[in-house]
Amino acid sequence: MAKEKANPVPKKKINKSYIKRYWQLYALLLLPLIYLAVFKYLPMRYIVLAFKEYKLNTPLGDMPWANVKGQTDIWKYFKTAFGNADFRRALWNTVKLNLLDLICGFPAPIIFALILNEIRLKRFKKVVQTIAYMPHFLSWVIIASLCTQLFAQTDGMVNSLITKMGGENIPFLSDPAHWVATYVGAGVWQSFGWGSIIYLAAIAGINMELYEAAAVDGAGRFKKMWHITLPGIKPTIVVLLIMNLGYIMGGGFERPYAMRNNLVMEVAEVISTFVYKVGIQQLKISLTTAVGLFQSVVGLFFLLTANTISRKLGERGIW
Repeated sequence: MAKEKANPVPKKKINKSYIKRYWQLYALLLLPLIYLAVFKYLPMRYIVLAFKEYKLNTPLGDMPWANVKGQTDIWKYFKTAFGNADFRRALWNTVKLNLLDLICGFPAPIIFALILNEIRLKRFKKVVQTIAYMPHFLSWVIIASLCTQLFAQTDGMVNSLITKMGGENIPFLSDPAHWVATYVGAGVWQSFGWGSIIYLAAIAGINMELYEAAAVDGAGRFKKMWHITLPGIKPTIVVLLIMNLGYIMGGGFERPYAMRNNLVMEVAEVISTFVYKVGIQQLKISLTTAVGLFQSVVGLFFLLTANTISRKLGERGIW
């Protein structure tokens, strides 16, 4: 007679024993989950303000639905937003600046990680890494002040050097086109070092035997980088590209607010500063909630579309 197979252990018992064994890890997970619940999910109930008439000191449930001349129109504030010239300008500036950030800023940490990987002097490599990481820990207020000291048209350090060499002052911060270049450049400088950490970790996971085999075949450094390193970190690049595409309609508040000035408002006004100006300063809460909801939905659309395309092309998406 054939031996009877042992009864498999129920899945529930396996899960309970696993949780009991590693309860410390689940305890560490508790704080991030509480943070997400309190600051990310609970505020979602106020999304409904985009479809209601906001009234101070009135409970959310008692606020009336948005209306026009007594007739209910829940899309009122979306129509108001798209009819607002300032919002349309902020929308265009947001997309333009984020696309430039993506085009200029996304390849920078990849290139930096590839260069660092080729450095053989470990002490020099660590010094370069430390210097490159430092700007990430500076606030945008400090970086904006540095830009003012360096790029001011009359007494900035860069323009002083240019004039001493016989050139003309460049309006880095007062001309819209030059301001956009300065804005994007500051963003790349601030983030490329920190962003390279993920790519360096991915490079460290590549099998060293591949490099040894390539060396036996006579491949130089560039060919190793092109045929081994880049394909090895390709999944990481795709995942981070998808995540960055989700921020095309996003962007932080600190950077554009700190770096803008009255001379470049036509290119410096973005959705986040528009929401601050209209929502906080003018107390048009329903209007800015509608703007924020539109921004989130479009960002989600970009994220899902990019993920779907990457999966259809045979790449690994984010889920």
